[in-house]
Amino acid sequence: MNYIGSKYRLSNFILTTVKSVVGEDLSDKIFCDIFAGTGIVGRTFKPLVKKVITNDLELYSYVLNKNYIENHEELIFEEFIAELNEIQGVDGFISSEYSENGLGNRMYFSKENGRKIDAVRQRIEEWKICNRINENQFYFLLCSLLESADKVANTASVYGAFLKRIKKSAQKEMIIEPAMFLLNENSHEVYNEDANSLIKKLKGDILYLDPPYNARQYGANYHLLNTIAEYKTFLPKGKTGLRNYSKSKYCSKDLVHKEFENLIKNAEFKYVFFSYNNEGLMAIEDVRKIMGKYGNYDLAEIDYQRFKADKTENHNHKAEKTTEYLHILVK
Repeated sequence: MNYIGSKYRLSNFILTTVKSVVGEDLSDKIFCDIFAGTGIVGRTFKPLVKKVITNDLELYSYVLNKNYIENHEELIFEEFIAELNEIQGVDGFISSEYSENGLGNRMYFSKENGRKIDAVRQRIEEWKICNRINENQFYFLLCSLLESADKVANTASVYGAFLKRIKKSAQKEMIIEPAMFLLNENSHEVYNEDANSLIKKLKGDILYLDPPYNARQYGANYHLLNTIAEYKTFLPKGKTGLRNYSKSKYCSKDLVHKEFENLIKNAEFKYVFFSYNNEGLMAIEDVRKIMGKYGNYDLAEIDYQRFKADKTENHNHKAEKTTEYLHILVK
């Protein structure tokens, strides 16, 4: 999934840094990623630690992590995936408001894929209501739908806008591909709460922080994935069809410092690792000053090529060099 701020390409750097501080053997540790996004970092640590705890305020993220993190035992899914790929599209909220030739005139999906999303989402809900699938299967199938729909979305990258013409990849028929997760013996926890409230209820060993770092609100950039996940009708706002969403204080220059310090102060974790980059609202010295109040502070950094959305219809991404900082606190 195309995701702003994804740590996929930095996961080895993060893991290596954590091990250099905490130790090579993490098998008795509880690891928490409290701004989980797609769950890439949690997935990296899942086979290595006793328990992974993830959280994110966005519903689409909760769905992804309920599958990739919380699911850890074998599931029966083949017949369900096959049935979903065989059903015919139907008219529904997505095809009407967010698809080609729909009433909303919002071209996030082709007409055919919009109707297929509606049909698949309705079928998954029907199976849940009649208990044909359990909760684990429900989130597995819903995660599979979100990721499969994202592959045929008619956007440059995020859902803040759609393209004026249906691009080639969005013309392809949506195929539901199974969102396979790691099997292991340990149980894990996934939350859908405000991080600064949740932190007061959690305890563990390693806390990883990757909050929004600039003014971009994830609720606006990924609103359509939340809409598919929740699948309740509402009155979409404006040209892009926004839904109501909670604005993060981490995206506000005036509020971020206080919000961040409260999080650090209330964290009952010995080791805290905070990902931020050189484009963040908080300066390095601001972070150092705040974290240094609560223990021993250190810093690791790496330069890498980050990919940004290209607003043209001919290319999806362009490379840009940036510096990723991993601030370290040992309480």
